[in-house]
Amino acid sequence: MTNVIVVIGAGSIGQAIARRVSAGKHVLLADLRQENADAAAKTLRDAGFNVATATVDVSSRASVHALVETATSLGEVLGVIHAAGVSPSQASPETILKVDLYGTALVLEEFGNVITRGGAGVVIASQSGHRLPPLSSEQNTALATTPVEELLNLPMLQPDQVKDSLHAYQLSKRGNSLRVMAEAVRWGKRGARVNTISPGIIITPLANDELKGPRGEGYRRMIEVSAAGRAGTPDEVGTVGALLMGPDGAFITGSDFLMDGGVTAAYWFGELASK
Repeated sequence: MTNVIVVIGAGSIGQAIARRVSAGKHVLLADLRQENADAAAKTLRDAGFNVATATVDVSSRASVHALVETATSLGEVLGVIHAAGVSPSQASPETILKVDLYGTALVLEEFGNVITRGGAGVVIASQSGHRLPPLSSEQNTALATTPVEELLNLPMLQPDQVKDSLHAYQLSKRGNSLRVMAEAVRWGKRGARVNTISPGIIITPLANDELKGPRGEGYRRMIEVSAAGRAGTPDEVGTVGALLMGPDGAFITGSDFLMDGGVTAAYWFGELASK
């Protein structure tokens, strides 16, 4: 039986992880825009990978379910790399919650129904989830376990509570790691694992948009005062993704890996901390 690796979001990070874990497997590369999927597929095919493409809107259950059907028609789903999302500079709070929070919960549910034994998933969250002050245990449970179709109705996610795109993004990314922890229990019953990676500033087209956007100065400051003193690369995220999806990560599930060069440490306890 053919093993399938599904990559949702054809950007640099999704591709970097896929390159590390997809040799000898069938890659299904899905993106909201067909031209993005096609460009990434050409790069991977030129490097020797077997690739099919699809379009997907992660904020639509019908669209995500159709992607699941396509994936299972190709073989057994052994890996899911979920790297689709929108950043604070790109979208309204409502869109961010629909794509980044609801969309991720939907992908985890739909692919958790078909992931094969020995399979693994990685969701790309963000250092932003680590900036949010602690939530109550009730809020944590709500973000982790509320049925997908009821998720956006939570009182804490209403417009009077979430007033800007950055707050929506932070909540979504915190929600991603909590959701993955809860889904790891369900995936475990199928003999599969799932984790999140929370990258800091990784040089991708999306990060370049942020660096040039209204928060650009803050981003440059984050890089400057971090322990690493630089931004990260997609390949560095790929290395962690490969660990989490491969045999060396067999004891890791329901976990979140913050990799931000020390920016969050500086935010809470260093030069970025509010005095």
